Amino acid sequence: MCNFNLENIMIIRKATNADIAAANEIYDQARKYMRESGNLYQWRDAYPGATDIKADIADGSSYVCEDAGEIVGVFHFHIGTDPTYMKIYDGEWLPGEPYGVMHRVAVKYHGRGIADLCYSECYKLSGNLKIDTHKDNIPMQKSLLKNGFEYRGIIYLASGEPRLAYQRKEK
Repeated sequence: MCNFNLENIMIIRKATNADIAAANEIYDQARKYMRESGNLYQWRDAYPGATDIKADIADGSSYVCEDAGEIVGVFHFHIGTDPTYMKIYDGEWLPGEPYGVMHRVAVKYHGRGIADLCYSECYKLSGNLKIDTHKDNIPMQKSLLKNGFEYRGIIYLASGEPRLAYQRKEK
């Protein structure tokens, strides 16, 4: 993914090791926001944390969104098969390969279009984008629907925990 710019304000770029502290802080804030929003069980036990961010940076799948030099969003993105999306229950994926996958989307400020930009730019690169979230993460579900994603069914993480699966793709 290359750097891109929205009205010279927000850019999305690959994360570097210099971004780990800022990304970790955003994830800490996201966990707090989730708890305040009634989502008590997603991202427990300091997940995602510095170890996850470092692993994503190492494999080239960690991205940050900057606004005037301040890191305001963080997410994982890759194009290719995701093992947790191989089986879907109580629904089905729209057909088509390859697809892009977003995980661990978090923003520092709500209502500023940060997540919208992240989704949009990943969709431009993949044209077929999948993502999942916890059933109690109502703000994320609303954000996904607002950004053209459709609920597709339920997937299960390697831990066995269910997640609501969404996809954005031209039909």
